[in-house]
Amino acid sequence: MPIDIARYSKLISLKDMGHNEEREARLLERCPPGHEGTKLIDIPATILDASGAIIAWYLPDALTDATQKEIWAATDLLAPMLKKSVKADGIWRTNQEWFTPRSENDVLTPGCLNLSPAWFQQGHEVGSDEMRISVVKLTNPIESVGSGGICIIEGTILRGHPQQYWTGLQAFASLGDKAGSKELLKMSETLQYWATVFNILTIICNQETLNHRDHSSIPKCFDILTSVGNYSNARMSMPSLQLELRYDPGCMIAFSGRIVRHGVHAVEGDRIAWAWYMRDAVHIYAGIPSCGWARLDGKKLKG
Repeated sequence: MPIDIARYSKLISLKDMGHNEEREARLLERCPPGHEGTKLIDIPATILDASGAIIAWYLPDALTDATQKEIWAATDLLAPMLKKSVKADGIWRTNQEWFTPRSENDVLTPGCLNLSPAWFQQGHEVGSDEMRISVVKLTNPIESVGSGGICIIEGTILRGHPQQYWTGLQAFASLGDKAGSKELLKMSETLQYWATVFNILTIICNQETLNHRDHSSIPKCFDILTSVGNYSNARMSMPSLQLELRYDPGCMIAFSGRIVRHGVHAVEGDRIAWAWYMRDAVHIYAGIPSCGWARLDGKKLKG
């Protein structure tokens, strides 16, 4: 694509949540993707910018049937908490308007949960030492997913963005030291079994996600989204790139959720998404410098 992702990222402020259509139209006019209309991608693909930096990886059928079943079973363990997460009003991520209402025939509980061994409460990110453990207290779904599933996630990020992988490891080493020095025993315990370099896992069940950007993600890092379930005809839209990606069960997509506007429309059937990402405030707290943009040639891209 003729877009320069480093320059484009500098146009995206924390206020650009992806909901202002007039603003998005101006951004698209300023940084067009280089093709007319919306393109559908349904085969494995690596999307590059004009400099050779990687914008996104698209990996259909990345998850085996066994791994998909493990993710489903692990998510089902969280059904009571998923049910409580849906609210009558408030932000769209947990607003009942965006979830498929559950019927007697449904087998999946709608909801949206953030799981993390260490994060900040909302409004306490800047200059705060108030680290907390998220809702993952009694049940750790990552432990319920076999080593094969975790290896797929870790292997994808190690191969696709090795700098991000190593900064993730460094962040957890630093968090472990801080938890020990501050005698945060529960956090120390949780860090021992959190078997991934990502510090947030968001579990989304039967939700339509409007086009948005994730302001808490790290701009130069990939988020990894995986999708499983019994559904068909799902698409992930990336309107800032004028792309749609076929989003069948077993699919994996990696991109910067902070920079690339994205969303998923409602589907018929049951769908679970596990979204793995790194929260910028946690890496700042851990004292870990930001990594560069990912490239196929492995060279570090400034900007």
